[in-house]
Amino acid sequence: MCHINIFNIKNMDEKNFTPEESLSIISKTIEETRKKIQDNGHIMILWGCLIFTVIFSQYMLELLGLHKKFDIVWTCILFPLGAIYTFFYTRRKTKKNNIPKTVLGITIEAMGWVFGLNVLVLAAVFNNHIGNALAPVIMILLAMTIIVIGLSIKYKPLTIGGIILNLLAFGTFWVNPAYYGFSLMFGAIVGLIIPGILLNIAKKRGNV
Repeated sequence: MCHINIFNIKNMDEKNFTPEESLSIISKTIEETRKKIQDNGHIMILWGCLIFTVIFSQYMLELLGLHKKFDIVWTCILFPLGAIYTFFYTRRKTKKNNIPKTVLGITIEAMGWVFGLNVLVLAAVFNNHIGNALAPVIMILLAMTIIVIGLSIKYKPLTIGGIILNLLAFGTFWVNPAYYGFSLMFGAIVGLIIPGILLNIAKKRGNV
């Protein structure tokens, strides 16, 4: 069974940690969380590819005039399918490899699901209220999530990718809404696909 590596308040009251011990616990927590994300680098690539594929397919359907016969919104069904795969894959791998759970890891995982749920609600319920700003708003939320995760596990490519995505989101407000999709596709590349590829490469080299 998986064990959860959390700071037990009762135990902390009974024992005063030295600065060195506290630093060691924090470092171990970061390292365990980093290893878990390192092992799931392909998940980042998957989501980057899903975003790119959905937006690109919608552009192609409109370009070919097929959007009149086929509702392009249905291309978004790839997102819940991706969420289902992510959930069962990470759950299965955690149990199979007995990967320890940490407070940091649980927080990062929760951030991902909270981001996804917020995007779903914004797109399905408040789309008419937000209008054309939906795309850059989603990009900002994604950028915030990526930056926090990158800083938490001290992985620069992820942090830099999130920052670039954040700046791109702000710049998107200044372009024609017809080109928002290109911003989303480029953002998926720099914020998810490239960091995910670098994470896989670093995993093989063992220097993450």
